[in-house]
Amino acid sequence: MVTFVDEVTLHLRAGKGGNGCVSVRREKFKPLGGPDGANGGDGGDIILVADPQTTTLLSYHHSPHRAAGNGGFGMGDMRSGAQGEDLELPVPVGTVVKDPSGEVLVDMIEPGMRFIAAPGGRGGLGNAALASPKRKAPGFALLGTPGWEGDVVLELKTVADVALVGFPSAGKSSLIAAISAARPKIADYPFTTLHPNLGVVQAGDVRYTVADVPGLIEGASEGRGLGLEFLRHVERCTALVHVLDCATLEPGRDPVSDLEVIRAELGAYPVPEGQTPLLERPQIVVLNKIDVPEAEELAAFVRPDLEAQGYRVFEISTVARKGLRELTFALGEVIDEHRKAQPVEPVQPRVVIRPKGSRKEFEIRVEGGTYGNIYRILGEKPVRWVQQTDFQNEEAVGFLSDRLDKLGIENELFRAGATPGSTVLIGEGDSVVFDWEPSIGSAAELIQAPRGTDPRLMQGGRRTSNERREQYHARQDARAAARAEADEVRRARRDDLPEEAGTEDDAS
Repeated sequence: MVTFVDEVTLHLRAGKGGNGCVSVRREKFKPLGGPDGANGGDGGDIILVADPQTTTLLSYHHSPHRAAGNGGFGMGDMRSGAQGEDLELPVPVGTVVKDPSGEVLVDMIEPGMRFIAAPGGRGGLGNAALASPKRKAPGFALLGTPGWEGDVVLELKTVADVALVGFPSAGKSSLIAAISAARPKIADYPFTTLHPNLGVVQAGDVRYTVADVPGLIEGASEGRGLGLEFLRHVERCTALVHVLDCATLEPGRDPVSDLEVIRAELGAYPVPEGQTPLLERPQIVVLNKIDVPEAEELAAFVRPDLEAQGYRVFEISTVARKGLRELTFALGEVIDEHRKAQPVEPVQPRVVIRPKGSRKEFEIRVEGGTYGNIYRILGEKPVRWVQQTDFQNEEAVGFLSDRLDKLGIENELFRAGATPGSTVLIGEGDSVVFDWEPSIGSAAELIQAPRGTDPRLMQGGRRTSNERREQYHARQDARAAARAEADEVRRARRDDLPEEAGTEDDAS
């Protein structure tokens, strides 16, 4: 059964914004109450929070699909829609958030850090917010935009002061259990430890954390065994403790050769840019299991060679609890010196400056098509405006046209070579397709029309007064001609009836 997970892919879906409302106030003795449709609520965000109480990503391994609440629809009488409920996901301190391509989005190294992984959609404006002196009673509202939907990768890198490294069954788990309150699984077979264990050690006035990293083998830096998955938990540690097994029964192994193999794997592991390489960090060698007589003799034999290489060497026994106090105080001195050498700077809130006008609001990409060029409009604003438009409402479509025209899209289409009738797409992928007509961009606010309609979208042009007068007179002339023709037919019938009657009398 899986009990520890340090990498997982989350499938996130932020909340959708609620639609705005179209409403006109109707009250007795107030026939011109005006629009009172309110705005829709914003969709909920999905927020990652660095939580010191969370130590694994196991819960996200079992349920990787997470969604935030949708915003409520706006209503009449200026009742705004409810805001979508945010979803906060606690992650361990030291979690690195990446996109599916591997680009780092944020490093959650400080407790309490918050990162909006999936922003919610915007609520649509109601017709009350869209009213203006020229458009006093809009017959449309804006739709809510969808929230962000996609995948993020969470990768846990343990944040500890000291990392215990060594071969499997070297006694790392027994050591962390002996010097701290951690209770890892301990057994006499290789790879008993399948995930890092953390313990807190108090050495005098210094308190520090120790991580028990699962056993490394030769080739771990190239992905052999489980070492590559767990070497990343050593990246953030200040000091390294090489735990060497002096009582191993495996042929061809001894403490010196084990140290050389582990150092080679640590040196081959690439650390992120800006971090100290693993082999350049403080290192201490621990000769373990000296409670065994043969192991004690071997430790005394190899200790001078290791000290000659510049290492501080400690002989310990986790069973007999020998040498543990000296080791913990030595580690406390190393950690204390490192902390004093680091500049103490208060964590400042991150300020994100987004200057306006520093970049183009949109761009036009010309693409070849079967029936001619296709002009694709890309940009945050045009795409969002299309998402907010109700294409079943002519007035809303006219409002979209005015917004795009004011942004300068029509002029750019002319420069790109577009002609009336050209195919224009807005957004990537399955985009909204238009047959571009430049004349549609006139000022809709100055055109009087029933709510929810736009005369520019009606088939045929608008008739002038002279045209209406001519058509009226033509209809009246046609009616008069039809009446005159009917009168002629009736008179002819009356004139014919007496002659036919006299002829019949003479024949009788």
